[in-house]
Amino acid sequence: MFIDRQLAGFYGTYARLYMEGPFQEGTPEQGDQSPLVPQQRYRLGLAALDKYTQSQHQKLFKDLPGDQQDQILSGLENGKIALDGIDSKLFFAIALKNTMEGFFADPIYGGNRNMVSWKMLGFPGARYDYREYVGKHNQKLDLEPLSISGGDAWKMKS
Repeated sequence: MFIDRQLAGFYGTYARLYMEGPFQEGTPEQGDQSPLVPQQRYRLGLAALDKYTQSQHQKLFKDLPGDQQDQILSGLENGKIALDGIDSKLFFAIALKNTMEGFFADPIYGGNRNMVSWKMLGFPGARYDYREYVGKHNQKLDLEPLSISGGDAWKMKS
């Protein structure tokens, strides 16, 4: 859900970025030099991934067992698997980046359901006041995470 929302907005079309050529292979310091916006990368990458898994395993990627999915993802990450129409490393990098963003983002953006990643890390979330905790170092605080949208503690008691 997080990635779908991101692709439907400014991020998905790079609407706020300069996207005129020339496009050529850049150095690592220059960053991504592809003319493809995220929407295009996902469309091409997912279609090519399913085409690859159909040809190699006679199944869609989503229908493969977890260990085979892991092997394919490793192949994409290190460039050992070639995809039609898109660089496999480029596709893997954007999918991994967006997955991590969704996992660690505030739930109002469509990821991190029930704040599971925050609970896992012990991150207290979007609290408005941390003053009583500022001097407490290397202590487990056991605070229930709060989203930007609030939580049960924010609701008025009757």
